[in-house]
Amino acid sequence: MNDLDSWTGCAPPDLQPASGRYVKTEPASFPHAAAELFPVLCGHGNDNLWAHIPIGPFSHVDDFSATMTQAIREGGWRTHLFRDVQTNEALGMASYMRIRPQAGSAEVGCVVFSRKLQRTPAATEAMVLMARHIFDDLGYRRYEWKCDNANEASKRAALRLGFTFEGVFRQDVVMKGRNRDTAWFSMLDTEWPAAKAACEAWLAPENFDGEGRQRLSLAEIRARA
Repeated sequence: MNDLDSWTGCAPPDLQPASGRYVKTEPASFPHAAAELFPVLCGHGNDNLWAHIPIGPFSHVDDFSATMTQAIREGGWRTHLFRDVQTNEALGMASYMRIRPQAGSAEVGCVVFSRKLQRTPAATEAMVLMARHIFDDLGYRRYEWKCDNANEASKRAALRLGFTFEGVFRQDVVMKGRNRDTAWFSMLDTEWPAAKAACEAWLAPENFDGEGRQRLSLAEIRARA
């Protein structure tokens, strides 16, 4: 969008339920959401899910609930809870952050997926549903993804989904007693249609065989396009 003479900004993200083929989203209302998310994101065996997240890990559901409540109230987070379409089981969460309606810009962050959600079509679809609301429903110009530069999995995920690497903010923050360099990625409104089309083609049932294995990777689909 180059001509901004008539630009008036965008509405803030509105946390309305949305559903795809594999996953559905809904507003995460704490403390109720904490009771469902804690068993799959926290406690024994899940501490490493929070290794690159500024908050957590949590050993008690009350601490988890209180931290998320504070982030939503004071940080302006708008948090999604993800559920399995078939079983209704809670699978993870992510938040709109650094929301700047007048600039038409928002970030997706604090993405914490349960082991059951990780590396599945549902995980990709969850991110598509959030991006679709930002771009298609609200007309935002920019969508951001930031992560610890040491988090190779998150950087790969950003590129896979169609975000563009913008650079590293060196010595950006002190997080959990250590330095964090922050890698920045973005997707623009002009880039979203191609990214959405590639993701939707990858998520299509015909792209998976009878055992659920992908026929073409998202990178292969994007290259063909």
